[in-house]
Amino acid sequence: MDGPPPRPWTLWLFRGTVTLEAVLAMTQAALAGGFLAGNYGLLDMHAMGGSATGIAAVVQTVAAVLLWRPGGGPGWPALASGTLFAAEAAQIALGYGRVLAVHVPLGTSIIACVILMLVWAWRTPSAGTPRKPTEAETARAEQPS
Repeated sequence: MDGPPPRPWTLWLFRGTVTLEAVLAMTQAALAGGFLAGNYGLLDMHAMGGSATGIAAVVQTVAAVLLWRPGGGPGWPALASGTLFAAEAAQIALGYGRVLAVHVPLGTSIIACVILMLVWAWRTPSAGTPRKPTEAETARAEQPS
């Protein structure tokens, strides 16, 4: 990550929302799998879950904007989260329209993107977190003057 680390509260807010989004997205995949396996009652739960993931994506977008400004973090999570919301809105419309040839691969792509954002969020140090020195920095510090 370039630049200083983001403010802790904004990073924790983003971590929480992206974690919720990841759990909801994985739940959507499990519900869809159950429906495809013959448990037709899960289709209604899958539809409700789609609405929940869409709402969570809006909250994640707000958290990502706060991570960027005033948090001092990068701007790409806000752009990615907004794009995720747009993809989920399309996903919901495609699901209700039964356009499964697009709905299923788009769902897979959504999950992949959410997992990548989740990994980034939990690997990013916040401001005030001590950074481990690189090997080059350690070697320079150990050399006699």
